[in-house]
Amino acid sequence: MEIPLAEANSETIYDVVVVGGGPAGYTAAIRGAEFGLKIALVEATPKLGGTCLHVGCIPTKALLYNAEVWEHVKRAAEFGVMGLGTPTLDWAAVLKRKNAIIAKHVKGLEFLMKKHKITVISGFGRLQGSAQGGVHSVEVEANGAKSEFKAKNVIVATGSEAKLLPGLKADDRILTNVEILNLAAPPKSLIVIGAGAVGVEFASLYKSFGTEITMVEFLPRLVPVEDEEISKELARLFRKRGIETNTGARVEKVERTAEGVRVSFTDADGNAQTKEAEKVLVAVGRAPRTAGIGLEKTKAELERGFVKVNEAQQTAEPGLYAIGDIAAGLPQLAHVGSMCGMVAMAKIAGRTIRPVRKDRIPGCTYSEPQIASVGLTEAEARANGLNVKVGKFPFAGNSKATVLGSHDGFVKVVAEAKYGEILGVHIIGPQATELIAEAVTALELEGTIEEMMSTVHAHPTLSEALLDGYGAVEGMAINA
Repeated sequence: MEIPLAEANSETIYDVVVVGGGPAGYTAAIRGAEFGLKIALVEATPKLGGTCLHVGCIPTKALLYNAEVWEHVKRAAEFGVMGLGTPTLDWAAVLKRKNAIIAKHVKGLEFLMKKHKITVISGFGRLQGSAQGGVHSVEVEANGAKSEFKAKNVIVATGSEAKLLPGLKADDRILTNVEILNLAAPPKSLIVIGAGAVGVEFASLYKSFGTEITMVEFLPRLVPVEDEEISKELARLFRKRGIETNTGARVEKVERTAEGVRVSFTDADGNAQTKEAEKVLVAVGRAPRTAGIGLEKTKAELERGFVKVNEAQQTAEPGLYAIGDIAAGLPQLAHVGSMCGMVAMAKIAGRTIRPVRKDRIPGCTYSEPQIASVGLTEAEARANGLNVKVGKFPFAGNSKATVLGSHDGFVKVVAEAKYGEILGVHIIGPQATELIAEAVTALELEGTIEEMMSTVHAHPTLSEALLDGYGAVEGMAINA
């Protein structure tokens, strides 16, 4: 799929050169081609897909699904499936399936590039400064060779990489999201530093596979970006599963031992604690990849390494756009990067744009239980001076949850009190990451509690929990 530099036409003036082939970059490229623009896509690694496809969203969710199936198999008798004996885990087969899913989607991306006649250039792309005569130059280096490509516009989508605590280096015991996806076997014990989505997901899936898990989080609660009641419920359910959680804890030292690793931290009460395990996962956030790509030669402005952009994803440099994990002001999520790529291409093509709003972005955590949310938390709504009404509905009252044998969790709806406009929806429980799409649509269309209470939801479905959640705002949930 890659086009060697010697064969690529460096005399062509592209409408857009996209630097970075992850979800933000390849989505932007495809949308640009659909608009009829001449597109080149520069990617530094051998395959398209970025962190998300190779060492992020997709492989992680593949393992999480394996963990879900494994949990179902262990409960087979509950569902009337007998005679299985004692199930055994073939970890090599688990990894093989994960890798096959990645390979399938890499081929899919290669097909889409050919279908849309997008020129894919292999190599590390660097901006060469401001546009000259309305034309930008991007130098691409591969295997020591350099070539220059020209474009009327450039979109930078170089992604991010896992942060490590000061003084640490990833190896076979100190892991980031990259190393932990290729372990030869599930570790007997694992300390997870950081309780955001990444830390929570890996803690959840490895617990399913029998790993002893200890979590250490600096902030006062798990999944700190979520509504506080969601955090409390997750902590309760993690304790129920036997996952140890330490919040409000400051890590002091991480060191290798003869058998594994040792993490020293100060707990929420100021007491010194020490935990040992076979391995440690550092999941404390991601840093934007903006170094060395030539931004300093342009008028683009940086903020803590992130690129400042306006609502059309434009930087301060005319004709230069930034999308995905490097763009300031929006969460580092694949679906955010993809949508921002489409916004940028629409702007370039002279189409009407609909900027991405932070309060309309769904956040999903694919742990057990799943978590999904959109809009304002209750605390955020009140802090903004809004008069709010809140409704909660437990999955224990939902008949489809009973069918699935998954009763834990709830739906929480935050609404404006006077007119009933829905401000936020927060879900923890079965299939939360699928259910949230309805809530995103409701917020996008500025739906009200009355409108959603009058929207027919099929029975029996998990989505009826949302219907009861809307009703709960008015004290009128049918099944509570």
